[in-house]
Amino acid sequence: MPILKPNNKQLTTRDRYFLQCSYRQIQSRLKKGQPADKLIEKYENNLKKSAEIVKQRRENLPKPQHGVNALNSDLPVTARWDEIAETIKNNQVTIICGHTGSGKTTQIPQICLDIGLGARGKIAHTQPRRIAARTVAARIAEELDVNLGREVGYKVRFDEKHSRDTAVLLQTDGMLLAEIQQDRFLNNYEVIIIDEAHERSLNIDFLLGYLRQLLPKRPDLKIIITSATIDPERFAKHFTTKGNRALQSAPSVNEEQGIATQDSSTYQVDRRASRVAHEEAIRDNRRAVQGSEAPIILVEGKTYPIETLYRPLVEDDNDTDSGDMIIGICNAVKELDDIHYGDTLIFLPTERDIRDAQEALEKLNLRHTEVLSLFARQTAAVQNAIFHPKNKRRIILSTNVAETSVTVPRILNVIDTGIARISRYSHRSKIQRLPIEPISRASADQRKGRCGRIAEGVCLRLYSELDYLARDEFTDPEIKRTSLASVILQ
Repeated sequence: MPILKPNNKQLTTRDRYFLQCSYRQIQSRLKKGQPADKLIEKYENNLKKSAEIVKQRRENLPKPQHGVNALNSDLPVTARWDEIAETIKNNQVTIICGHTGSGKTTQIPQICLDIGLGARGKIAHTQPRRIAARTVAARIAEELDVNLGREVGYKVRFDEKHSRDTAVLLQTDGMLLAEIQQDRFLNNYEVIIIDEAHERSLNIDFLLGYLRQLLPKRPDLKIIITSATIDPERFAKHFTTKGNRALQSAPSVNEEQGIATQDSSTYQVDRRASRVAHEEAIRDNRRAVQGSEAPIILVEGKTYPIETLYRPLVEDDNDTDSGDMIIGICNAVKELDDIHYGDTLIFLPTERDIRDAQEALEKLNLRHTEVLSLFARQTAAVQNAIFHPKNKRRIILSTNVAETSVTVPRILNVIDTGIARISRYSHRSKIQRLPIEPISRASADQRKGRCGRIAEGVCLRLYSELDYLARDEFTDPEIKRTSLASVILQ
């Protein structure tokens, strides 16, 4: 009786590889005339179990809605739903460059669900900040009309809410990077979405480099890179497979370890069969994708016109005193009260500046106004209050945590101080520093894009237009300004 060959489309990503190796081991034993009855029985049972899990997960996948009456019907990404779905389906790597307000963060995972991804393995969706992972997970669960923690979940440091049935898992990029230590082939995932890649944090750069090397070893894994101000051509070249060094020199599986997963003891994998199967998979994948290049999809953002006003604190001087900045913020709030009344988001560099500004604004006794703060060290309950506005007008004081990913509702105005704490490594003192520096033009544009989502907006910058034009286009990647020891030692 012929042995059923494993069908990758019907197996979980965790079981696929070991079942292939078990199949090859059985074939090898039969050719040598060695007994394999017990191996065949165990193989067929595991094959059946894995196929049953995939079938059940596929039946329970959330059904995204993207019609006229859906919550996401007015987003630009929704208008190109079919095109994006087809591109993801036909390519191993997809680059999506979406402007602020395009809906890429919440809609791309739902597009993956719509084409059947998420049944064989989870859809990992990384965010650079914990607050973003939690809020995006809650929003996706709301749009899919499912329970947060079951079909859609999140996993951040000191807090997680997910289950075995989770199809979309929001997590920080650091959590995914740490997971590589236990599972270097990321067998739990069918899709990995790297969001806000333009931030070029240390974790993001290490992930992108690692995933590039992982692609030929996991031909079934799909990678989606999304960002608002990304340089798409650079990332497309990074994942180009023609002449790709990652494909040509991909190392074989360690003969002693094989692939380390929770179920590695379930299958009696022959080491030689494991190595042969792995190397054949790489060769097959290289032939399949030779000469291909990661496609780029550009999605316009949905924003209303935004008026930009420049109110420099000190003319022709980049040295900004903290006291002058607080006075400038109070004057800017008064000016916006007269010309464009509404919820205002103010970006400041430090928590101390936030407290000082909050105290100064509360002394103004602004009518029907509440002054709130938002920064990374707050509890989840305090942060979540920002996303459930009351009837009062709000002034929200935030660090750069609200610059990307997180969309604070009802914002009509932005006040940008133009500075932020930027981590840098001091070669002289051998320590990591957090100096306050001018932000790049890309970061300034990101801050500006926080308003104009629901109506015409106003961005008031506390620096001159000449200062803005003289700034660097992008912030230096973190890998160029930090010690690499922490990530390498992981």
